[in-house]
Amino acid sequence: MTRVGLEQVRQSLARHRVVRIGEADRPRAAVALLLREGPRGLELLFIERAKHPDDPWSGHMAFPGGRVDPGDPDERAAAERETLEEVGIALDRAEVLGQLDDIQGRAAGRPRRLVISAFVYAAPPGARPCANYEVESAFWVPIGHLLEDQRHVDTPFARGFPGIQVGEPDRHVVWGLTYRFLELFLARIGNPLPERWGPFD
Repeated sequence: MTRVGLEQVRQSLARHRVVRIGEADRPRAAVALLLREGPRGLELLFIERAKHPDDPWSGHMAFPGGRVDPGDPDERAAAERETLEEVGIALDRAEVLGQLDDIQGRAAGRPRRLVISAFVYAAPPGARPCANYEVESAFWVPIGHLLEDQRHVDTPFARGFPGIQVGEPDRHVVWGLTYRFLELFLARIGNPLPERWGPFD
């Protein structure tokens, strides 16, 4: 693994031409990838969604975020609002490092009309997640851990889909849409996930 810092992320994303899914009539959502320089190198914030019968991603590992509300001027505003609501971190004055390509939502392996955008931020100094009722837990994961071979598994939730074990002691599995955004992000900053796991389609 190449050691990555915020400046490399900043430069890599500045060169990226974002691929948008542009149909205006589609429902939209947005997530925030929060980065900080931690004691173990650059770290990324993950949340474990609270279990709820009406949530198709109930209990999954995710990035802070949610649906774009009528009062949100755009997807980025939705990502910032949801991050503040879910983990208590204000991003209105945080540095936006860049944006990833849009992804079409999926649930239970089936496509949905929902389009999800992802924005990458440098977390405000001293940012500490404080989970609300929508979030079971929130924690930082070193990017180096995400690339360790022993953490890569077949997800126990959907056979044949790749996953990455995170948390202490590795009891959570990142997979699905969060895995796909993670895959896009790591490839963009020059640390792609192992090819044998392939893309999440």
